[in-house]
Amino acid sequence: MNSTLLLKKLYKRNLQPVLTDLKFAIALLLIIALFSITGTVIEQGETLDFYEANYPLHPALFGFLSYKVILAIGLNHVYSTWWFLSILVLFGTSLIACTFSRQLPMLKVARRWSHYTRAKSFEKLPLSTALEGRSLDQLAPVLAQKGYRLFQTDDKLYARKGLVGRIGPIIVHASMILILLGAIGGALTGFVAQEMIPSGQTFAITNITEAGIWARPWLPKDWLVRVNRFWIDYTPGGTIDQFYSDLSVLDKDGNEVDRKTIHVNEPLRYKGVTLYQANWDVAAIRFQVNQSPIIQLPMTKLQDVNNKAKAWGTWLPTKPDLSAGVTLITPDLQGTFLIYGTDGQLMDTIRVGGSSEINGVTVKLKDVIGSTGLQIKADPGVPIVYAGFGLLMLGVVMSYVSYSQIWALQVGDRLYVGGKTNRAQVGFEAELLEIIDRMAGSTPSLSAV
Repeated sequence: MNSTLLLKKLYKRNLQPVLTDLKFAIALLLIIALFSITGTVIEQGETLDFYEANYPLHPALFGFLSYKVILAIGLNHVYSTWWFLSILVLFGTSLIACTFSRQLPMLKVARRWSHYTRAKSFEKLPLSTALEGRSLDQLAPVLAQKGYRLFQTDDKLYARKGLVGRIGPIIVHASMILILLGAIGGALTGFVAQEMIPSGQTFAITNITEAGIWARPWLPKDWLVRVNRFWIDYTPGGTIDQFYSDLSVLDKDGNEVDRKTIHVNEPLRYKGVTLYQANWDVAAIRFQVNQSPIIQLPMTKLQDVNNKAKAWGTWLPTKPDLSAGVTLITPDLQGTFLIYGTDGQLMDTIRVGGSSEINGVTVKLKDVIGSTGLQIKADPGVPIVYAGFGLLMLGVVMSYVSYSQIWALQVGDRLYVGGKTNRAQVGFEAELLEIIDRMAGSTPSLSAV
């Protein structure tokens, strides 16, 4: 019991002033924003070769940012690093501490009501006036019409409206905590996978590139994905317009339970897992030599010395003993292949469906098979984050509602009226003048402190 009291005292004396400090919360928010920007600028979840090629040691970006720094700090997976999650937890703790030590007590005070019992007390209000020949019975109906909630005794009245404006900041804090919980939950339970699958093949999601420590329950176990077809639409100029994948989700018995043709920005979602169209490749060619059965050969991706131009190639044998052959190269999936001899000279061009005489044999090109590159993600925290943002918008709107209070005291034939608001002071003054004006008689002036 004594240790519990000691901890409470230490918290209130040392931790609470820091956690509830607005400057501290703003500093944490700026740090989170900074590292979030870093995680957006620096590509996340790529291979070591990618970072070595794009962030070399010499010259290092900005003189210090090399692949070694990125990998050592964890800037290649910012949002799941221990230090980023720790900052989120610390920021969430600050919000919770501020909510319970400031926002909730402020709401509790706002819900309380009390009457002014002395005329001199009205001098302390920002707006006040004294009305001759007026009564509470004239004032109360007007306040009720304006949406005020009334607390009245024989000669005293208290009215308020806009209590929702006091609840708004609490909703904002709760929504931000919800967003943080969703982000942390997603980092701990989500995963990212990448697959390069040829048309016609069925695959299980196994190539996990990044996963949270509690991601195992979300990994697909009882369903597979089949790539029914992959194709690319090209513009008249020969550039890629869009690439598509016709995907089917199969249960453990091989039955189709879902199907969708995906393209960039139009993914397939199933059981919390999202499959995005991300890349493509040339997987293989199918051909026939004279009257032989159809043969399938894999294609290999080639690059120039600057790692810019794309091309795919394969060696095609023209003799059964593999003693002779040619090289086929294609830059895309449009179906045109260049044929090079062993001396490196261009011998011919061939399109899918066509044939060519090579080394005394007829080679018929039957088909070119493309592979779809899929990026697969599961983030169970996304619905929580979306709910948090929805609640945040609601809380911001509520926070703009003015919390207004009006007091009145009847002393003989004189009625003292005064009030205050937390925002929109000019509008409140105009409303108070209108309320007084709607009472019988002429409009007196308001005294403002």
